[in-house]
Amino acid sequence: MSTIDVSVVICVYTEDRWEDILAAAASVRAQTHPALETLLVVDHNPTLLDRLRSEYKETDEVRVLPNAGPRGLSAGRNTGIAASRGEVVAFLDDDAVAERDWLRRFADPYSDPRVLAVGGRAVPVWSSGRRPDWFPEEFDWVVGCSYRGLPPGRVRVRNILGGNASFRRTAFDFVGGFATGIGRDGNKRPMGGEETDLCIRLSRARPDAILLMDDRAVIHHKVPEAREHFGYFRTRTYAEGLSKALVARSVGVDKGLESERRYATRVLPAGVVRGLRDQLLARPGGARRAAAIVAGVLTAAGGYLVGSMRARRAGTTFAVVPIPVDQVERAA
Repeated sequence: MSTIDVSVVICVYTEDRWEDILAAAASVRAQTHPALETLLVVDHNPTLLDRLRSEYKETDEVRVLPNAGPRGLSAGRNTGIAASRGEVVAFLDDDAVAERDWLRRFADPYSDPRVLAVGGRAVPVWSSGRRPDWFPEEFDWVVGCSYRGLPPGRVRVRNILGGNASFRRTAFDFVGGFATGIGRDGNKRPMGGEETDLCIRLSRARPDAILLMDDRAVIHHKVPEAREHFGYFRTRTYAEGLSKALVARSVGVDKGLESERRYATRVLPAGVVRGLRDQLLARPGGARRAAAIVAGVLTAAGGYLVGSMRARRAGTTFAVVPIPVDQVERAA
């Protein structure tokens, strides 16, 4: 069994997810490979901060601290990194629960010193109890989950998915952390892409680095009812296009869209064909799944074009906001 110490960071921001936060933290405490610590990083919400501190005041293995940087997920993660003590830092979404061997699957590959990141698989838990028949598995990333087209098993990848991810601590010495200006920052638009940007920067800084995806490191990610509708699907795919434009601006088009080209030219056309075939076989939702794939591609492409023009016009740049350790310790 691996002896790697793992710190787990869960970024939280709203009391609306109170029960989800408690469930996420409980799933970490139930791991077969015990976490060194669980860090709950609260994003500029004093009421939630006080409530969580009261909840875990007698629990040494759970630490509650405020985001010491600007509002947003990237700075929250960077705060967790600065405060953590483990050789590996893992990230879990606040509305997800991890299977019991999640951390063991993460820890094992780090016996190879070249491994700097390991990600896992996120399975959707639909609030309605079942997947909407129009919703294509190729677009499960819309709801923060692993999608059809990802390679199976434990394989090398360009980037891992942020809601179910781990990094060797030394990786952040090379790249600093997550960049602000990419991903979610407290506004209503569901952006993403900050982990893609970080992984590409990491591979550039350390060309010998190995980044892995292991589909046995499983979390179950809650999908609220509001995200089961086409309106959210359209909003999220457009936001993803905007996000990809920012990633391409940060790291270059070649690397920023490398994996997306294969996805768009192979995985999605196959999904359309599958949907039309299902329609011919009288399976529910076949034509609607095919139409959703086409709509998702067009909407994301529109977001990418708009985002690219805005970034060029504004001269958008990105930076990792440093989070001093002593500042985190004072806040804690």
